[in-house]
Amino acid sequence: MNQYLRQLALALVLTGSFCLASAQADEVKIGFVSTDRVLKEAATAKAAQAKLEQEFSKREKDLTDLGASIKATADKFERDAPTMPEAQRVARQKQLVEQDRDFQRKRREFQEDLNARKNEELQQVIARANKAIKEIAAAEKYDIIFQDAVYVNPKIDMTDKVIKALNVPAASK
Repeated sequence: MNQYLRQLALALVLTGSFCLASAQADEVKIGFVSTDRVLKEAATAKAAQAKLEQEFSKREKDLTDLGASIKATADKFERDAPTMPEAQRVARQKQLVEQDRDFQRKRREFQEDLNARKNEELQQVIARANKAIKEIAAAEKYDIIFQDAVYVNPKIDMTDKVIKALNVPAASK
C-alpha cells in the first residue's frame, strides 16, 4: 500500500510539472484599452466633437439669446407690474409663461437632437476603435483585450497603440 501511495504521489508531481510547463509554453497575452482615453485623445474623437460643435453652435447661440431675451422681458415685467393695469399685467404674465414654455420646449428638443447626434458620432468612433483593437490584437497575437477594469498594470495597457492607429488614417486624409 505504501508503494502504491509513493507511485501515486510521483504521478501527481509529474502531472503537475507537465501542466506547469504546458501553461508556460502557452502563455496568455492580455491587453487593456481605456475607452475614455480613446474618446478624449484620438483625432477621430476630437474631429467628431468639432463637427458636433459646428453643427449645433448656431442653434445653441439662438437658444441662449432667446433665454436672455425672455429673462430681460421678465425683469422688465417685474419692475413694471406694480404700476400696470390688472388686465395688462395678466396679459403680459400669460405671454411670459407662454414664451418660457416655448423656450423650454426648444431647449429640450435641442438637447435631444444633440444627444442623438453625439451618440451617432460616438458609435462611429467606437466602431473604428474596435476595428483598430482587433487589428492590433491579430497582428500582435493577443488572446484577450479588456476595455474596462478596476486596476490595470501599465505594461498591458495598449491604449496608446489604439490612439496612434486611429490617428494615422485621420492624418492621411
